[in-house]
Amino acid sequence: MSVLRTKPIKDVIAQSQADGEDGGPGLKRRLGARDLTGFGIGIVIGTGIFTLTGLEAREHAGPGVVVSFAIAGLVALLAALCYAELASSVPAAGSAYTYAYATMGEIVAWIIGWDLLLEFALGSAVVARGWSGYLAELFNLPAAWFGEEGSVVNVGAIGIVLLLGVVAIVGIRESARLTNLLVLVKVAICVFVIVAGAFFVKATNLTPFIPPAEEAGAGETGLRQPVTQAIFGMEPSVFGFAGVLTAAAVVFFAYTGFEAVANLGEETRNPRRDLPLGLLGTLLVATVLYIGVSLVVVGMVPYDEIDRGAPIAAAFESVGAGWAAVLVSIAAVAGLTSVILVQLVAMGRIGFAVARDGLIPPAVAKVHPRWGTPYRITAMMTVLVALLAGFLPLTALADLVSIGALCAFVLVSLAVPILRRTRPELDRPFTVPFSPVLPIVSALACLYLMLNLSVETWLRFLAWMLLGFLIYLFYGRRRNRLAQHKS
Repeated sequence: MSVLRTKPIKDVIAQSQADGEDGGPGLKRRLGARDLTGFGIGIVIGTGIFTLTGLEAREHAGPGVVVSFAIAGLVALLAALCYAELASSVPAAGSAYTYAYATMGEIVAWIIGWDLLLEFALGSAVVARGWSGYLAELFNLPAAWFGEEGSVVNVGAIGIVLLLGVVAIVGIRESARLTNLLVLVKVAICVFVIVAGAFFVKATNLTPFIPPAEEAGAGETGLRQPVTQAIFGMEPSVFGFAGVLTAAAVVFFAYTGFEAVANLGEETRNPRRDLPLGLLGTLLVATVLYIGVSLVVVGMVPYDEIDRGAPIAAAFESVGAGWAAVLVSIAAVAGLTSVILVQLVAMGRIGFAVARDGLIPPAVAKVHPRWGTPYRITAMMTVLVALLAGFLPLTALADLVSIGALCAFVLVSLAVPILRRTRPELDRPFTVPFSPVLPIVSALACLYLMLNLSVETWLRFLAWMLLGFLIYLFYGRRRNRLAQHKS
């Protein structure tokens, strides 16, 4: 049962503390709680609020999309509490991958690491194409090079990914400074949207708040229907409370990425205190802003008339406030820039942790002696994301990003009670209240949201997991550090 071998926590912590102390290059501890919160908000507030609000209001939830954001935020908060306990106890690069390696075994750790690479790679590619589209709208750039439709190669998406990849490679402190600046811009605009938009809200647009359920159209049947409906033989439907839950599963995409904060454990000056603050601060700010912005949008425009592509900007244009629409577009460009940057940083740290353990070739984990970043794996992921963003229209794959994040959250939530039982003496600066009840509730809530995603999303996800399992079977299982040590 070598696939279930675990990595001793003392070795994880010792390795993270020793890297760089022998004169060789290691990750640099340069971040504080404010930087971590900036990274978290930088990756969380982006594509979800600027695009998914209109799409899910029109297709599944109506004004009830506000409730969808609240449900998704609550589930994300439960998962964040579990992340906070594990991150403060085991402050190492790799986040969920590292926690699983120490608690549930090597194969589970590999699955999570592979899963997270899927989430961040596809997510950043989707965001890069969205960034390119908003930029084209702001400056009237040619759709053939910056648009989503009719273009062979999206030059704007490739350009922004390569540029931000350089920033991610040059240094974590530089990435933090740029991220914090962009976060200030988009948070200020989100607050502006809530305050200014409140003057244009009409009560009639909020009634009925949850439209009655109705039979789904042709596009919501078969492989497109949620797994819950397929399992229980329910007639495919939209709206009603089932529609709110389906929308919650999709808009969960808007909260994905906060776990990137946990990847920075080896670059945080005081990880035991600052990691929980960064994780929980990120979710608190994001949830409040999401609920406020979505409520204003569905209150300004009838839900069946909300623009699918740029719902917030279009809402202000519909009430004659075109100048506000320009500000929103600027915020979208800033917001999406920070999302791409933090996701590139996160992918570098996940790949660094996996390669350091030998599950993929260790040479890609090399840290730059001057910049203190895992430059090889970061550069490789940057090129991959640039190719995906430039040549593949990935906007339809937001569901795949959600299912990847939710799968990781299920396993992280289960890791908390497992580690409490197997390592009760471990120092835990932050603890999840009401354990094991709350972690189990968190795991079940994440699993339920996964089941509200479509059948085709599950099939794509399982295909990606099968590919990862084959890589582990034929390379990682025999060549990783634990296997070499025991042999």
